[in-house]
Amino acid sequence: MSGKGDNGGRSRRRRALDAQERELWDYVTRSVHRLRPEKMPPLPELKPEEMPREEAPATPPSVAVKTARSAPPSPPKRPPPPPPLTPLAPLEPKLRRRLTRGAQVDARLDLHGMTQAAAHGRLFGFLRGAQLDGHSLVLVITGKGDGGGMLAGEGGRGVLRRIVPQWLSSPEMRAIVVGFETAARGHGGEGALYVRVRRAREGGR
Repeated sequence: MSGKGDNGGRSRRRRALDAQERELWDYVTRSVHRLRPEKMPPLPELKPEEMPREEAPATPPSVAVKTARSAPPSPPKRPPPPPPLTPLAPLEPKLRRRLTRGAQVDARLDLHGMTQAAAHGRLFGFLRGAQLDGHSLVLVITGKGDGGGMLAGEGGRGVLRRIVPQWLSSPEMRAIVVGFETAARGHGGEGALYVRVRRAREGGR
């Protein structure tokens, strides 16, 4: 039995909205947004030269400081070499002739019978004193030795004859000695040396 209230198979007709209801509906729908966004247009393809380049990461300050500290130290500067020594000057021919004829020297030192240590100290003191006294030419007697050979013992005359020229050529005495050479026969010949003394102001005083 079907009555008037039975809606089977029939849809109820929608009622039209009045003006107040439509105004309310329009207000509500204006504040509603879509749940799904619209599809974004595809991005344009960039050429290789238009693509952004990746910048290298900056070195952290701690790494830079560590690298600077780990660098090997620079080698120390070497001191400049000392200036070359002035060559020893021989006696002038005129002075040599005068000495051969018997001219006298300003002072003389005899090292006979001394040990090397004593002779070295005595020689340096003698030459230094001669320089302070203003002497220009002195005689140092070493002795000829045993036929040119070395005598036994440290103070042998043969040893001094060989080593005194080495002392006179050393940098220690070059501030005092201008030059030297074997004496004339009248002053001892091969057993003695003429030594030219540098003036005090030329010796760095």
